[in-house]
Amino acid sequence: MELITSVEEKAVANLVENSLDEQLISLWLHGRSPCTIDYYRRSAHRFLLFVGKPLKEVKLLDVQEYDTHLVDRQLANSTRATILRALKSLFTFAQKLGYLQYNTGAPLRTPKAHDALNERILSEAEVIMMIHLETNIRNKVIMRLLYACGGRVSETLCSLKWKDLVDRDNQQGQITLFGKGSKTRTVLIPTSVYAEVLALRGQAGLNDLIFGLSRSQIHRIIKAAAIRANVRTFQNAKGKIDSKVSAHWFRHAHATHALERGAPISLVQATLGHSSIAMTGRYLHARPTESSAKYLAL
Repeated sequence: MELITSVEEKAVANLVENSLDEQLISLWLHGRSPCTIDYYRRSAHRFLLFVGKPLKEVKLLDVQEYDTHLVDRQLANSTRATILRALKSLFTFAQKLGYLQYNTGAPLRTPKAHDALNERILSEAEVIMMIHLETNIRNKVIMRLLYACGGRVSETLCSLKWKDLVDRDNQQGQITLFGKGSKTRTVLIPTSVYAEVLALRGQAGLNDLIFGLSRSQIHRIIKAAAIRANVRTFQNAKGKIDSKVSAHWFRHAHATHALERGAPISLVQATLGHSSIAMTGRYLHARPTESSAKYLAL
């Protein structure tokens, strides 16, 4: 989802600040991860800004018109589905709480997105080129760490503290990641990457954030690196060179390259924090190395 502009932020503030809707949104988001809170709150605010009315006055037609608006913006089906699922969750919560008499979003269907994972996998050469051409030391370390641990942006860069980084007898580093569903996992990283991260510490304390960057800041760093390396670039609607690459692509690259180099799928599953082996197996299907087609008389 695009970031809300300053003008939109002011409009949203006037619309929902200290309102019952905003109190409801806060209750709805309680206990969720920081990443989910940020994304869902933005989704709710954008919707309220579009309809221009309190949640209690929203009709199914309003929700359907907003869905049409998302289509007109040419958002990917996966992005559109995520936004609509967030709104449906809000309406369901509001009804359960008695805030709404009816679940306005229940009849709305979310779009089905085809699995385009193969389109978001960087080659080893592309990863190396992006890192090699980065001149900012911190940004270079960010990409090296993302690739090395296969972590999500929220758990690797936004919330990682110095106390989560441990030296394993000078042989390799160890980091503790706090992932989806409050699940914690420990990941080992190469000695070289550990040393590069440690070099950024200075006088920071154990409870200080290692990077302390927002998702949007990290997104801009990765986008700039991809454009600099001419990786998956295109000309956007404003006539400027842009790239489809995001920080999450480094996670996809880690999984794919590790499997291609013979890493056990169970190990990759544990490193990425996937809930099932089937989820990790998507990377095998995205870039298969074997096919029964070679046995056909073609």
